[in-house]
Amino acid sequence: MTPFYEHRQVVTFADTNVVGNVYFSHYFEWQGRCRERFLADQAPEVLQALAGDLVLVTADCSCEFFAELYALDEVSIRMSLGGIEANRVTMDFRYYRLGAGPARLVAGGRQTIACMRRDPAGALTPAEIPAPLRRALDRYSPVTTP
Repeated sequence: MTPFYEHRQVVTFADTNVVGNVYFSHYFEWQGRCRERFLADQAPEVLQALAGDLVLVTADCSCEFFAELYALDEVSIRMSLGGIEANRVTMDFRYYRLGAGPARLVAGGRQTIACMRRDPAGALTPAEIPAPLRRALDRYSPVTTP
């Protein structure tokens, strides 16, 4: 089983649309929340660097929907490392409805971020993945290295 970082939340009525199910854009918002909680919990040094010249740019984001979520459902958003290439990190997300019985997979997503540095003129240039972030991500990699 792939290790994952978990962020839980309860769906609010504000997360739903006129039909009563969760509006699709909230799944992307939840990816961002999970990523931010991960940084706060696992790599707080990166948050400090973001106050400086480090920038994490979302380069790609996707989500597939398998079942509906509704107001007051409890959701487990589980993030794992999808891969690292140069200055880019890809994270996989799985959304599970919690409740009586086993958790039910309702959606899956993926997000790629690019690590960049902002120069004094405001231009962005590729940057190495900060060591604290790489160490934190290694804990959630599907492949363990010897």
